[in-house]
Amino acid sequence: MMCNGGTVERPKPSLVYDNIQSELILIIQFTLSLCSHGYHVMSDSSLHIILAQLNFTVGDIEGNCEKMLAALAQAKAEQADCVVFSELATIGYPPEDLLYRSHIFERIDQTIVRLAQASVGIVTVVGTPWMQQSDLYNAALVLRDGEIAAQYFKNKLPNYNVFDEKRYFKEGTTACVFDLAGVSVALTICEDIWWPQPIAAAKQAGAELVLNINASPFHSDKQLERTQNLRQRVAETGLPIACLNQTGGQDELVFDGQSFAINPDKEVVFLAQAFTEGIYSLEFDCEQHCFVKQTCAEPVETNAAIYQALTYGLQDYVRKNGFKGGLIGLSGGIDSAVALTLAVDALGPERVHAVMMPSPYTSQMSLDDAAELAANLGVCYSVISIESLYDQFLDVLAGPFAGASADTTEENIQARIRGLLLMALSNKTDYMLISTGNKSEMAVGYATLYGDMAGGFAPLKDVLKTRVFALANYKNDDVVVIPQRIIDRPPSAELAPDQKDEDSLPPYSELDRILELFIEYDFSRKDIVDQGFDPAIVSRVINMVLRSEYKRRQAPPGVKVSKRSFGRDRRYPITSGALNYLKD
Repeated sequence: MMCNGGTVERPKPSLVYDNIQSELILIIQFTLSLCSHGYHVMSDSSLHIILAQLNFTVGDIEGNCEKMLAALAQAKAEQADCVVFSELATIGYPPEDLLYRSHIFERIDQTIVRLAQASVGIVTVVGTPWMQQSDLYNAALVLRDGEIAAQYFKNKLPNYNVFDEKRYFKEGTTACVFDLAGVSVALTICEDIWWPQPIAAAKQAGAELVLNINASPFHSDKQLERTQNLRQRVAETGLPIACLNQTGGQDELVFDGQSFAINPDKEVVFLAQAFTEGIYSLEFDCEQHCFVKQTCAEPVETNAAIYQALTYGLQDYVRKNGFKGGLIGLSGGIDSAVALTLAVDALGPERVHAVMMPSPYTSQMSLDDAAELAANLGVCYSVISIESLYDQFLDVLAGPFAGASADTTEENIQARIRGLLLMALSNKTDYMLISTGNKSEMAVGYATLYGDMAGGFAPLKDVLKTRVFALANYKNDDVVVIPQRIIDRPPSAELAPDQKDEDSLPPYSELDRILELFIEYDFSRKDIVDQGFDPAIVSRVINMVLRSEYKRRQAPPGVKVSKRSFGRDRRYPITSGALNYLKD
């Protein structure tokens, strides 16, 4: 057996806690000495491995433990040889600066003790933060008969995009191979599988099978990337690999599950359901050194995957933060329509309240379409006119505004009145306000601070306008829910007479492609112009993006579905001289 660090050393916060845990371990070991230590194998030549694709909550260490104990009991009932839990399962991913709170490690240690106690007649692999000699590691522990039988420390720590693991963890340096009923099994953790070295080291250490535990967040086409990468690792080593991924939403991240296994011939022989918890059984043929082929879940089409991710992320954000439901300002436009369908699919119509707030510029078409959409979805629907409030605001400001012509100021007043009313309703009902802005608007600042940007969560924050239309059509594929007129009519904020989005912005088909190249792929102005776009339009768009960073810093979180989302995935200074030449 080759494992990091040899014997397990775990510094504790206090001598008192040291003594308590020592006593607990002695009790556990004494109890386990009275128990049978046998392991069941499905046949003389196969292993039964359980992949527990679960939805953990960051910081809920006791709740996560109970969920794992339930899965462990099910695995034992199925007479499995091994049950596997995902990366940092004890505390949830990503724990961020919770890791600076030393007292949480007492709770983590108690969880490991409970899992070890339950690991009689079965091997348990669990991801957890783990301290050794004052260094903190992203670890995978092997629990057997009440003890830690082996440990692996993640070799490759991601420190890009949404990841900043080097802020907290120290990299491991060695492989870990343990015996599972006569099979040499190597452990790796998430990022390790994206590099050749950790798998090569496992192969050199004698591994016959690799288990890779993940907290791998979703973005569009992510599973295709995972599959291509894993096939490369298999081609390099000839080792079969099983990848377990967690599922569930955590702030702006959504974990899609889709755990899978690949054999030495690079065939995917198992694929779990996307965006769903599940306990999955794998059979490993010890003589053929491969997984037995199983029924695979169907791959999820791009629009379907994005829609599911948005729904799942919204659902978990509301649930895990303890809100009673969701509240949406309905406008009769495409963004609020798609946001409303997402909310209904995430929470159920009985937990969604839609509010239409017409201004002097709201068309009858918008009123009719909003009412039809609300009726189609079966949600609670209210109409609160802001016309009188808007008039009062203008009256109060008549003196200070004297001699000034109307501009975006008056438009923003309407948006902020709506934001004020919606937040009041949210406070009174404990329904979270769902912001309806999309990525195109967030990118160029075509949104009002403290107005339509108000809210606790913005499910469309990482969805470009053209994709919003695609999601609307996807939703209408089977049954028409969103009135077709909402999809077909030119987008408008309806904050001024005869207003259209394209009065202020390039056509969305053009705008979104420029935004994608600049934001997601870091193309320069010249690179974008070389793609055939008008230089003046490119300069204008880039300038709008750079000038709007201060707005995005104040926007609510939203689900990451692209390769580069706003927030922790893309961090630019608000005040910077460098911004002057980025637009050139």
